[in-house]
Amino acid sequence: MPELPEVETIKRELEKAILGKKITEVWVNNPKVIRQPSAEQFKKELAGVSFKNILRKAKVLVLELSNGKSLVIHVKMTGQLVYPGDGKRSRVSFKLSDGKILDFNDQRLFAELRLLDDWRELKFIRGLGPEPFDLTLDKFKQMLASKKTKIKPLLMDQSFISGIGNLYAAEVLFRAKINPQRPAQSLLDKEKEALFKEIRETLNEAIQHKGSSVDQYLQLSGEPGNYVKYHKVYDRKGKPCLACKTPIKRISLGGRGTYFCPKCQK
Repeated sequence: MPELPEVETIKRELEKAILGKKITEVWVNNPKVIRQPSAEQFKKELAGVSFKNILRKAKVLVLELSNGKSLVIHVKMTGQLVYPGDGKRSRVSFKLSDGKILDFNDQRLFAELRLLDDWRELKFIRGLGPEPFDLTLDKFKQMLASKKTKIKPLLMDQSFISGIGNLYAAEVLFRAKINPQRPAQSLLDKEKEALFKEIRETLNEAIQHKGSSVDQYLQLSGEPGNYVKYHKVYDRKGKPCLACKTPIKRISLGGRGTYFCPKCQK
């Protein structure tokens, strides 16, 4: 699933590509991805409105519109926004005032599109924890202090901290030299400081490289992101650790595949 760096990449690219442009027509090829309102109402209310502002909240895109409503897009596992698109594989296509098409693709139909009066009232949004870039080190330390949960599942808990998923949780823990199975409250101050630093630096680095194209993620242009080649542990089971040459291990933790170096991460 695209995480903070991938969704932030799409958000920044959308800002450059579609801000101020008007939706002249909407084609719905599969209404299953439209969760609110009905497909017909969705088409009717979007026709003639323009894109006023584009936000990202955790892994969700919020496209604020000139009619006061917002198009909220949760891409989930296989959702893609492609511009300019050709409509061939899209679930929903938006024809814009420049004559080009913004396609929303979703091979597995897990994604969610909603047209809302107030995106802030969406249950998922209201349940989000703070964003990594909005935290201070002191606040981060306080958040970890009383948590008995293992550190990797905790980092993936969107109500604790928003935007980090399976991939980047594994990467930041390797860079901070912390075993993913450690209870959060067991971390020493210096480990918390290292983790805070690596969360911010790793996410920023991934954004600079346009995200990680694992599964179905693509940039707005339809091109893959470039960050996979910088992964240290994710999806590297059995391959030598880039620091110590010990084979990378994969375990199941919190129901998710978890990659780490058993020697470097203590």
